[in-house]
Formats: sequence, C-alpha cells, structure tokens
Amino acid sequence: MLELLTDPQVWIAFATLTALELVLGIDNIIFIAILVDKLPPANREFARRAGLFMAMFMRIGLLLVLAWIVGLVAPLFTVFDQEISGRDLVLILGGLFLIWKSTTEVHQSLEGEHEHKSSAVKATFASVILQIVLIDMVFSLDSIITAVGMVDDVRIMIAAVIASVLLMMLFAGPIGRFVSNHPTIKMLALAFLVVVGVVLVAEGFGHHVPKGYVYFAMAFSVAVEMLNIRMRKKAAKAVKLHPPRMPGD
Repeated sequence: MLELLTDPQVWIAFATLTALELVLGIDNIIFIAILVDKLPPANREFARRAGLFMAMFMRIGLLLVLAWIVGLVAPLFTVFDQEISGRDLVLILGGLFLIWKSTTEVHQSLEGEHEHKSSAVKATFASVILQIVLIDMVFSLDSIITAVGMVDDVRIMIAAVIASVLLMMLFAGPIGRFVSNHPTIKMLALAFLVVVGVVLVAEGFGHHVPKGYVYFAMAFSVAVEMLNIRMRKKAAKAVKLHPPRMPGD
C-alpha cells in the first residue's frame, strides 16, 4: 500500500480517472436535479444525496465484478448484421428510457402550471429514487467500462469513483437549484439529456459518438443562455426617472 501511495504514476492515473468520472457524471447530476425537482423542497436534498450515493455504490459494485463486466461485451445476438452484446442492450434500453423521460418532462413543462402541479403530486419519493437507480445503472456501466480501459488497478478505480462522487455532491445542490430556478436552463438540460440518450442508443448499435462534442455544444448553449439571463435581469430593473426640469434650470 505504501508503495502504491508513493508512486507518481498512481496519482496521475487517480487524478485523470477522477476528472473523467466527474465529466461523465455531469449528465447524471442534471438528470437527478430534474427528477428531485418534482419532490417537496424538504425532501429534495436527501433524494439528491441518496441518488449520488447509490451511483457510487453501484459503480463500486460493478468494479468488484469486473469478470461479469467483461462478459457483457460478448455478443448475444445479431440485428441487421450488427452484433448486440449485454452492454449494448443496456445502453440501448437506457438511452430509450432517457429519451422517453426527457421528452415527457418537456411535455409536462410546456403544458402549464396546472399540468405541472398534477404531475408533481404523482411523483413520490420511491418513484423518483427508482428512476434514479435505473439511469444510474446505465451511466455507471458506461463509466466503469471507460475506467477499465484506462486503469488496471481496481483500488485506484474505487478511490477515483469515491472522490468524484464526493466532489459531485458539493456541486449537485447548487446545480439542482439553479436548474430549478431557471426554466430556460431546465429546457436546455432536458434537450441535452435527449441528445445523451440518442448517443447511448447509437453506441449500443456500434456507432461511437465522442461525448466531447455533446458536452461542448451544451457548454456553449449554457454560456449563451447565461448572457441572456444577465441581459433580462438588466432589462427588468426599474427605469430611474429624473425629476422634471423647468426651463432655465
């Protein structure tokens, strides 16, 4: 263990993998933020932390069954000359679930306040947690397969996963509140999740799409929307009226 801690290559691998896990966890944070927004304010923080904790334990559990993960890559059947493995099946189903859920959220957001209230009543703590678990499974599988390709030591992987989730917990609250308080940002986030779902389905069918393109497009859109929010705030400020002046003043 001492030799592991004093090896600079280990620290480089740990830092790289932690940063990668943070980047791959952005879509997970956004999804959790949108889901917990349906709960009463008193339950949102607990649900957010519970969701991230489950993501952490799920990733650690997957790391401990690496033999099973490797077995998921083996083809199960063929569709249109394309071999589909267990991993591909999880990505396809997870991507379709993400597309369906994001589209449903967009529909509910556009239906108005009455529809939003009726849907919020139906959202229970258990249903929100169940949806978080389902999407955690997809994101965790994708993240762990990436980690396995980068690092050989399971201990480094587990440490990076724990560090990344703890860092995500620091930012999940502010990100969630910001998304909840700005409807336009929420719509951008839902559009981003639809694109992520399409990317997952495409990867399931063997078409690799670098997520860097998706993240760059989302970052650019958010930057533009931040400028729009700032301009709207300036325009909303009351105009300061000067007292009338008499001729000769």
